[in-house]
Formats: sequence, C-alpha cells, structure tokens
Amino acid sequence: MDQFTFDNRHLAASFALFQNFAGPFRRVWYYLTFRFIDSDTLKVSPARLIIGITLLVLVIYLSGKISSILDQRISKRAYIDPGLRYTIARLLRYVLVIVGIMLVLRQAFSLDLTSIAILFTALSVGIGFGLQYIAADIASGFILLFERPIRIGDRITIAEDEGDVRSINLRTTLVTTNDNISIIVPNSKLVSQRVINWSYGDPRARIAIPVGVAYDSDVDMVTETLILAAEGVENVLTDPAPRVQFLKFGDSSLDFRLLVWSIQPRRHLEIKSDINFRIWSLFRERGIEIPYPTTEFRMRPEPANPATGEKDPSNRTR
Repeated sequence: MDQFTFDNRHLAASFALFQNFAGPFRRVWYYLTFRFIDSDTLKVSPARLIIGITLLVLVIYLSGKISSILDQRISKRAYIDPGLRYTIARLLRYVLVIVGIMLVLRQAFSLDLTSIAILFTALSVGIGFGLQYIAADIASGFILLFERPIRIGDRITIAEDEGDVRSINLRTTLVTTNDNISIIVPNSKLVSQRVINWSYGDPRARIAIPVGVAYDSDVDMVTETLILAAEGVENVLTDPAPRVQFLKFGDSSLDFRLLVWSIQPRRHLEIKSDINFRIWSLFRERGIEIPYPTTEFRMRPEPANPATGEKDPSNRTR
C-alpha cells in the first residue's frame, strides 16, 4: 500500500513537472495558432503565415527549376527555334507559379477561391487610378510571348536604340547594344510603337548606302566604282547583285545610293563601314570628288543717282 501511494505521488509529481515544462510550449502554440482573421472564406494565423510563405518560396523555386530543366531538354532538339523554346519555358513557369499560388492560398489559408473575384475587382479599380501602364506592359508581355513578333536573339531597332533581345519578362524586355549596354524597354512600347526587327522573316535584308559626288563627276565611272566597292565585302550577297540608283540632283552634289543585300542584317553597321572605307579609297584613286556644301556671295556695285551723280544711299545693302 505504501509502495502504491509512493508510486502515485511520484507519477503526480512527474505529471506536474511535465505540465510546468509544457506550459511555455502550449502558450507558444496558442499564439502561433491564434487566428486573427477567422471567417468562412479566410483563416489567417502566424503559423499559417509561416507555412504559406514557405510554400510560396518553394513554389517559385520549383517552377524556375522545372522550366530550366524543360528548356535544357528542348535545347537538345535542333529543329526547335530558340525563341519558341524560351516562350514554352517562360509560359510553363508562369502557369506553375499561378497554379502553385492558388493551391497555397487554398491549403494554407483556407481561402475560398471564388472570393478572388473581389481581389480582381479591387485591382481593376487600382488600374483605373494609375496602374494602367503596368497592366499594359504585362498584357504586352503575353502578346510578345504568344504572337512572337520579337524573339530571343533578334536584332531590333526602337527609336534611336539598337541591340539584341536577351530576355522577355512579364513587364519589360532586356536589349543589349553593341556597346554592351543593357536597355530595359517596357513591353508596351514594343507592341504599340514602330520597331525594326532585323531578324524577322526572310533572313536577307537590303542595305542602302547614300553617296554624293561633285557635279563634274563621270556618272558611269561613279556607278562602276560603287559596284566595285561592294564586291568581296564580307556578308554581302552576290545574288541579288549590288545595284546603284541615281536619286536626284542635289544642291551641291549628284546623289547616288548603293544597294546591297546581306544574310546578316544585324551587322548592317559593320557592313556599311566596310563599304564606306572601300568607297573612299576607290574615289581617291579615281579622282572622284565628294563635295561639301558651299555658299557663294556676289557683291554688286551701288547704282549712281542720275541727278547728282552720287551713289544712292537707299540702295546700299543693310
């Protein structure tokens, strides 16, 4: 009996000790699970926030990883265009992120997905008050990915900037110039403004090089010299052959235009430079002059006054 009483007291003491030891943990657990938002459509507590943020980070990481793996798999197929490969991988990542966010909101916060319509309504009001430009950029990003007027690796010219497209993101597009300067262009500009795509469609493109010569130049010799300047230049096609056009009689020069075709239109600046070097060299060899604008002044003597024989001051130049 004494042994039984001792065991009961020992068990009660152990339980009391456990209660005292577990007390702080219960309090922590209470605060973690306390729902400061508790409704039929949304339940939020510190623990749910921690779980939700962790799952969101995991979703973003896994979506990027999966899209990268898919991109690497597709890259092994040479018949698939690099721009199409990028579009598939980028769209897959967006889909995975959107689906993942929906699942996290549903599982971690017990969010009724039908209530998201309220969120979109609020966003539409925000768009009306100043987010319309961001919305236009995002919509334009999807247009670029689906319609693909501009692809990764294309050479484009927008306004005074020219470069290669490196990435098409949700809101902006990254373009790298020849000087290795990165230009961040809003997607809406690529959709709404005039853009020259040197890599779109037929890889061949015609390059025009204007040239002015002096009025006393031999037109036939100028034509022959310009054709010769285009021969043997790297990246210039022989079919179609180079052509020369006599454009007009300018103010101080005869204006010609040399037309060449290239399969590397993105290198048009380099091609123009190479041809201009040859034109200058051949013109100097053949004595063909490139004029510069001149202004000629002629001074007339002042007429004399018939009555007095003196010069009329009213005719003097002022």
